[in-house]
Amino acid sequence: MITCVVDYVIDPAKLDAFEEFARRWMHLVNAHGGTHHGYFLPSEGASDKALALFSFPSLAAYEEYRALFGNHPDFIEADQIRDTSGCVLRHDRTFMRPLLP
Repeated sequence: MITCVVDYVIDPAKLDAFEEFARRWMHLVNAHGGTHHGYFLPSEGASDKALALFSFPSLAAYEEYRALFGNHPDFIEADQIRDTSGCVLRHDRTFMRPLLP
């Protein structure tokens, strides 16, 4: 299993758009072989930081999911929310191996 951790810098004035973007991606990950663990949004402290965590059974399964980017209409529509609104200023993706109980 691999877990992708996405660290976002967001525009705090566009949090509603980011939440819509996040809901779409949670559905897409779950519908295409992954398990989304949620988005973690600003509460106290920095107001421009957000995180997403989701897992796939293997790197190969993640690559199958990634192959849909830019090709599948639902993926294109989800990205348009981000691109049109400007809610995401930057993001970084890191892959981790979870240690579970």
